[in-house]
Amino acid sequence: MIFSNHCAGQSMKLIILGENNEKTKVIDSLGYRKNFKNYTNLNLEVKKIQHDLTQHGFIDSSIDAITKKNDSVYQATLYLGNKIKNIRIRIHPNLTKQLPNLSNSKEHVDLSILNLQTYLKNLNSLIAEEGDPFATVQLINITKFNLQLITADLKIVSNKKRRIDKIVIKGYDNFPKSYVKHFLKLKTEKLFNLNTIKNKIELLNDLRFASKIKDPEVLFTKDSTTLYIYVEKTKTNNFDGFLGFGTNEDTNRLEFDGYLDLRLVNNLNYGETLNLLYKSDEIDQQTFKVDADLPYIFSTPIGLQVGLNIFRKDSTFLNANQYAKINYKINSQHSIGIGITSTNSTNLQDDDTNTLNDYTSNYYTLQYNYIKPQTSDPLFPIKFWFNFSSGFGDRKTDLNTEKQTAFNLETYKIFNLNRTNSIYAKISGATLTSNNYLDNELFRFGGINSIRGFEENSLVANLYGVLSTEYRYRLSSNIYVNSVFDAAYFENKISNTKEKLFGFGLGFGLLTNTGLFRFNYSSGKTENRAFKLSDSKVHVSLTATF
Repeated sequence: MIFSNHCAGQSMKLIILGENNEKTKVIDSLGYRKNFKNYTNLNLEVKKIQHDLTQHGFIDSSIDAITKKNDSVYQATLYLGNKIKNIRIRIHPNLTKQLPNLSNSKEHVDLSILNLQTYLKNLNSLIAEEGDPFATVQLINITKFNLQLITADLKIVSNKKRRIDKIVIKGYDNFPKSYVKHFLKLKTEKLFNLNTIKNKIELLNDLRFASKIKDPEVLFTKDSTTLYIYVEKTKTNNFDGFLGFGTNEDTNRLEFDGYLDLRLVNNLNYGETLNLLYKSDEIDQQTFKVDADLPYIFSTPIGLQVGLNIFRKDSTFLNANQYAKINYKINSQHSIGIGITSTNSTNLQDDDTNTLNDYTSNYYTLQYNYIKPQTSDPLFPIKFWFNFSSGFGDRKTDLNTEKQTAFNLETYKIFNLNRTNSIYAKISGATLTSNNYLDNELFRFGGINSIRGFEENSLVANLYGVLSTEYRYRLSSNIYVNSVFDAAYFENKISNTKEKLFGFGLGFGLLTNTGLFRFNYSSGKTENRAFKLSDSKVHVSLTATF
């Protein structure tokens, strides 16, 4: 008792020596703690060093003595002996059949003694992946073959293979069961593999309507294995809108435009999405669009998407587009789809012309989509988006029937230079191939979601491509400023027009408790028109999450 109290009241210094100077240098190369507040921790450090020496091939190492040199210095003397450099592990043929990837040799594997621990851990993980998490790996019959090589037999003590018998969701009891089966790809009766399960659970953070609370837990009983997944429901409904105003070139009057975009996600706890869009702009165009995306219908990997899109151009024409698509989600990032699209267009003018006429069109469509989120960044939650679609069909008028093909591309990516600097690049475009064209079937683009500095949907083309870029500087976790540089090229065969467009500007974004507020000031120009501040557009938008 007197000795313990005395040791606890002062600092102790440890010196470890080998049986000679060379072995002492080996000990020093491992590095060890030298100052302690009590003798118990000092003694544990000596045992740790002796264990480390064994891992490095000094299998005969031992602690000779720990002596007290004075009131504050203790000296430990270790015997290291000869260093073993390699080990040969003999493997029984039955084990090789059980685990074909066990080694390149059917009879044995030769390893550096330094790699032994890693090899045994990997081997244990390999066995656990086969559904036996409680299996143990042992080396038996350890024998010195020569001064630098030892041999041993590999022994695996197996237990009952485990399968997932039950999956329990905690935290979000109404989490869609189809997402467990098809999105996470977790099913009962599958072999239990904890590492694979953890990787799949991380996919929860890719969902818009749910996120992982903590790592999964497993309850093992004698006859069953129950997996517990901890999930919470997140706010995913979005309301997006913007207000734009600028000077009309003809009247020099201030004009306004705007839109409303409502997205409702998982309100019925099936992972469904309902989108509603209404847009009215300054050149007397109205758009109404509604669509529903129903994933994993009837607990299958197949999803259904249906929608209606109505577009009216002042008193010129009215287009009504209906579509239905079947989607197959390959995994959390990739999906493909096939569908049909039907369009009815009505000429609102008194007379039909060669470029404006009633028509109906029907297309068979193919689509591919890829999305890579970065859920840790609330300002920019999607890092990479790619969507490509194609349509093959015909257009019918009172005069004739035309075979047509259409292609659409939209992709963007965020290049993170460092924590505060990033570059956003977006490419969008479409092309329609036909022997002749009608004005009411051409693509319309321009505005905040394509090339900025131009009026919404003011540009008409049968072929166009837009490059939108931003340099973004993050002032804080929820504020950024950005530049605007957009470039576009389009062709309109009706007006025999080919033109290049450019947009320049500045903006900023602010993430609030309500949602993301964006402000952009931009000006557009064409090849044949000089840059004018009077042509500038101010776009304000707010994406609210609820």
